[in-house]
Amino acid sequence: MQHSYNAIIAGSSGLVGSKLLSLLEETSHIDTVYALCRAPLESTHHKTHQIMDGALRITDWDDTHPTPTLGFICLGTTLKKAGSKAALEKIDLDLVCDVAQTMKMVGVKRIAIVSSLGASPRSLSHYLKCKGKVEQRINQMGFEHVVFVRPGPLAGREIDTRSDEVLVQKLFTLISPIMIGSLRAFTPIPAELVAKAMLYSVLQPNNAKSVAYNSANMRDLLSEYAN
Repeated sequence: MQHSYNAIIAGSSGLVGSKLLSLLEETSHIDTVYALCRAPLESTHHKTHQIMDGALRITDWDDTHPTPTLGFICLGTTLKKAGSKAALEKIDLDLVCDVAQTMKMVGVKRIAIVSSLGASPRSLSHYLKCKGKVEQRINQMGFEHVVFVRPGPLAGREIDTRSDEVLVQKLFTLISPIMIGSLRAFTPIPAELVAKAMLYSVLQPNNAKSVAYNSANMRDLLSEYAN
């Protein structure tokens, strides 16, 4: 393992992204963190340099800056928030791919992206189809190593109290103790564990060009890393 790394993150104001930003700031292996953001972040950590742009672009990169070789993308929305399938696609597909390409241009070699359980370019769900297409496109960008984390329900996520998601979250809480085998992928997972899995997965040696971790895989990875 190298002595130190520089990293760049997009989506650090969200649930997983905020946990990941704090983790990057606290990790001794990380020297510099570039945070792509649309508005100022609360973080004032000396490691973090905020790059603000409405479209999360980097328009004036200075090659004298430390090169980020690790990239993290925690962007995403919901159909309800986006307002339409087209608007959701502009964020969950187009923006994510644009940001990934930008990260590659500034030097990122290993990248981790938040996807979703069930992601597939052939899915009947527009949301999951967008996630699947993102995975396809990013795998073709030429990164040395790509990690997709595909969490199921995120434990502790704030949800609309009028939403059916309330019932789903309660159901998962009730049946979690009996979810074994392949069902473990559907067990709610805290955002902090997703963030840790993203960081650890790009730090550890792996010759695979692309890997995907569901919630069960992430827990297993973290258990191995702890040992």
